[in-house]
Amino acid sequence: MFSHRFTKPFAIAASALVLAGGSYGIVSATASTGSGTATTASSTSATSAQSVPGSGGGSNARSGPAAGGSIGKVSGVSTTGFKLVTATGQKVTIKDTSSTKYEKGTKSASASAVTNGKTALVLGTTDSATITATQVIVEPTNSGSKTASEVVAFKQGASSTSKQVGQIPASYKQGSGTIVSGTTANKATKAALTAYPGGIVDRVVKLSNGEYEVHTIAVSWPHHIFVNQSFKVVGAND
Repeated sequence: MFSHRFTKPFAIAASALVLAGGSYGIVSATASTGSGTATTASSTSATSAQSVPGSGGGSNARSGPAAGGSIGKVSGVSTTGFKLVTATGQKVTIKDTSSTKYEKGTKSASASAVTNGKTALVLGTTDSATITATQVIVEPTNSGSKTASEVVAFKQGASSTSKQVGQIPASYKQGSGTIVSGTTANKATKAALTAYPGGIVDRVVKLSNGEYEVHTIAVSWPHHIFVNQSFKVVGAND
């Protein structure tokens, strides 16, 4: 009698624990460290990127800020950085440091090159809508991509855009791959933003076939931009 009376309450409690466990600690990707060792990046709670509208459901979730960037018009220049407004109207805060490098076109420059109204491509560490810049390129070449018009701005309450263009790696699966940083991430980010400006890149993931998935937030489409080993954009999807 004793075991029969308590079977149902215990079953309910166990089910609750299983459901709770399913919401946290979901392994989504691995991150490469400076030593070349891959470490697991898991989601223990909502990431900072998910607080940005149009963050795209958090595939390849990261455990903290990661390499990324954005491109847009400069506004609100200050002694600590500046504001950036993307082609889709997303506002991004750019923080500079003593090691931030500046270029104007293809030539080295100083922070004074960043002025209101100029187009700037920013590469650095992305934390939601804030980027700590490692490199700022003012008036970058090839920034007027033919595919720019395909970017779909985020609108509150609007349904997600579902489409695919170009080539998507046959083995691609959301949540797989190794998060990369440094020069590799910068090259992939630059290629993706040149082709599809408007959002914020919050991580770059190396796929099993050697290509890269550049994950973009703050837009409704595209959230995943695929870049080959030669750092050329080959496809995009939601």
